[in-house]
Amino acid sequence: MTTASPDQDSHALDGPIIGTFFRYLIPSMVGMLAMMSASLVDGIFIGNFVGIRALAAVNLLIPIMSILFGVGLMLSIGGSVRAGKYLGEKDTSAASAIFSKTLSSVLVYGTAVIVMGLVFESHLFRGLGADESLFPLMSEYYRILMPFLLAQLGTIVLYFFIRLDGFPSLTATALVVGAIINIALDYLFIFVFKWELAGAAWATGISQIIPFLVLLLYFFSKKRKLHYKLKQRNWSEVFKAAYNGLSEFINEISAGVITFIFNWMLIQRAGVEGVAAITVVNYLMMIGFMIFFSVGDTSQVMISQNFGAKNTQRIRHFLMLAGLSIGVVSLLVIFMLLSFSETLISLFLSDEGSAATIGLASSFVDYTWPVFLFVGINMLISGYLTAIHLAFQSAVVAVCRSLVLPAGLLIALYFFFNDNRFVIALPIAEGITFVIALVYFWRHRPTRAVALAK
Repeated sequence: MTTASPDQDSHALDGPIIGTFFRYLIPSMVGMLAMMSASLVDGIFIGNFVGIRALAAVNLLIPIMSILFGVGLMLSIGGSVRAGKYLGEKDTSAASAIFSKTLSSVLVYGTAVIVMGLVFESHLFRGLGADESLFPLMSEYYRILMPFLLAQLGTIVLYFFIRLDGFPSLTATALVVGAIINIALDYLFIFVFKWELAGAAWATGISQIIPFLVLLLYFFSKKRKLHYKLKQRNWSEVFKAAYNGLSEFINEISAGVITFIFNWMLIQRAGVEGVAAITVVNYLMMIGFMIFFSVGDTSQVMISQNFGAKNTQRIRHFLMLAGLSIGVVSLLVIFMLLSFSETLISLFLSDEGSAATIGLASSFVDYTWPVFLFVGINMLISGYLTAIHLAFQSAVVAVCRSLVLPAGLLIALYFFFNDNRFVIALPIAEGITFVIALVYFWRHRPTRAVALAK
């Protein structure tokens, strides 16, 4: 029998409900907020010391990154949920096998996609609809950053599996250290060395290697349950696991698609300033999204293992805690956006020539803040459905909230309004999805889901 690590004292299967939930949630939130703070600081340095055009250039690259990471997340989350079920069934050998196959698959995939992305760079930029005057800025950032993304893909896999194995503090430490280094390098490369957008790319790239190296310490622990072996059989299991992570793939890919639609509409209606404005709003909204992701991710760790152990009561209790946490966070985020939006937006933009962009960003916040009434619960239910291996239902919720409804409503409202009010498509889409998600949750509530799994 494997000896438990200190992080495993409150185990998902038999530890106290509240203590176990927050022992996993707090490190996850710390790590995610640290990672988000690094992105925010990137935006602040680029907006203030490089310029609005540079901020827009980085935003235009988001669809490429979304595709790259979408597959990585699909494999990682799908694989970790599958491993969680195995751990709940006390089958550590099967859990180690899916861990090994997921890590190998993601690294091979990442290498291939990064190489192709660099070879077909100009074609990708044109496909994004970017103005050719922005190509040099986009290329300056893109060429430096792309090779480093392999380490970030490896970090994604290790993050989900290491947390699953009961080492949440290690994963949080890795993300915090990476974020601190990113912020320090942003200051050094952009503010001190004046390397502009290249400096931002080098800072981000170098800081992505650090979490990967920290997470490698996991392999030196004698208390871990998961073991990596390159030689494996039944590689088709990777695709089965990937299907279970389909909703996360949809969420990530959809973010890129919606960003592409937004960028095209805003370039037509508000120019580069419009793209920069929505970029700043995205930074602000991502704070709340990251916290919701942490709550949902923690719930998946708890639920997947208890689903394997067929423990209905613990699943229900963990869901209740997650729902309460999301409610509190939603209220706090809405309060911050309504009370301090202009102050927060001004952090990203220098005073010179940015008044119009600040005004645009403030109007976008006014139209989009109701998103936070629904998005947290939608993400939680989608994650719950993934954790109990209902990939199709989870994917329906994901595709409704992140692609079909927002894209359709954006296009319809863009032609209906002659100003920027079309962005209200986002909260409307989340509200409609909320109803769909609740229906799915009621049909597959814990008591029924566990009973059907027996």
